Amino acid sequence: MFDFLIKKLKAHPRKIVFTEGTDPRILEASARLLSGTFLTPVLVGNEAAVQAAAEKDGFNIRGAEIIDPENFADFDKMVATLVELRKGKMSEEDCRKNLKKGNYFGTMLVKMGYADALLGGATYSTADTVRPALQIIKTKPGSKIVSSCFILVRPSATGDNEVLAMGDCAINIKPTEDELVEIAVETANTAKIFGIDPKVAFLSYSTLGSGKGEDVDKMRNACAKTMIAAPELAVEGELQFDAAVSPRVAETKCPGSKVAGHANTFIFPDINAGNIGYKIGQRLGGFDAYGPILQGLNAPINDLSRGCNALEVYSMAIITAGLLED
Repeated sequence: MFDFLIKKLKAHPRKIVFTEGTDPRILEASARLLSGTFLTPVLVGNEAAVQAAAEKDGFNIRGAEIIDPENFADFDKMVATLVELRKGKMSEEDCRKNLKKGNYFGTMLVKMGYADALLGGATYSTADTVRPALQIIKTKPGSKIVSSCFILVRPSATGDNEVLAMGDCAINIKPTEDELVEIAVETANTAKIFGIDPKVAFLSYSTLGSGKGEDVDKMRNACAKTMIAAPELAVEGELQFDAAVSPRVAETKCPGSKVAGHANTFIFPDINAGNIGYKIGQRLGGFDAYGPILQGLNAPINDLSRGCNALEVYSMAIITAGLLED
C-alpha cells in the first residue's frame, strides 16, 4: 500500500505542513521523509527552537522548510485573507491572534498554496485541527459534512495485504440518514485510493429486517438512499457484521447478495460503534489502523492521535499527501 503511494508521490513531489514543528515525533518522521525525497516537510515554529530540538535528538532535517508565524514575510497578507474568509465572524485582531497559532497558521499555508497538505494533532486536539480546516479550507463542492474513515491493513495467508475501510469512527457522533449516505460515498472513494474495490455494508444489529427499531430503520434507509445517490457502488444493508463478512452466514441470512459475506467497506451507525469496531480490529484482529483520514474537505488535512509515535506520523504523512490528485 505504501509502495503505491510513495511511487505516486515520487512522480508528483508534494509539501506537507506539520503544525507542531518542535515535537520529536514530527522531527523523526520528517527526517525519514527527507531521506526519501518525495515529500518535503514544512515545519511550523521558531527556526532556532526547531533546529535545537532536532539537534538534541539527532534528527537530520536538512531540506525541510521551517516557517515561523512571528517573522513570516506574507503574514499581513495572510491576515487579510483570513479576515475576508471569516468576514463578520472573526475580527482582524482575532485573525491576527489565531494566526500566531500553529493550527491556524498551517491551515492558511495550505489555503494560500505554500503547501499541499497538512498533518496536525500531535499535541492539538481533533477539534483544534478540524475547526480551522472547516473555517478556512471548507468542504468541497457536493459535500455538506466532514467525515472520517480508518484504513485497516493485515497480512493475509496468501502473502497479500487484507485492506478494509471503516467510517465514520472519529468525527460525526450521531449521523443522520443523509449524512450516512455522504459518509458511505466518501469512504468508498477513500477505499479506492488504497486499492480496495469497495463492497459497502451498512452495519446494524439486524440483517435485512430480522430486527426492529429506529437504528435499524436508519441504516436500511441510508443504504437505500445510497443506492440511488451512487448506483455504481456495491452496497447492502442493513447487515449484521457476521452476515457482512462470512460467506456461510450470508448464504443463510441474505442469499444472492453481491456484498454480504464479502464486504470490505463498513459504515457504522454512530461514532460509538465505529470507534469500538475499528479498535477491536486493531487490538484483537491483528490489523494496523491508519487514520482518522478526514473526508469531504477541499484539501488533504488529517489529524493525529496525541498518543501517536513517529512511525504513525510518517505513515499518515504519506497517506495525507497521497490523497491529492495527480
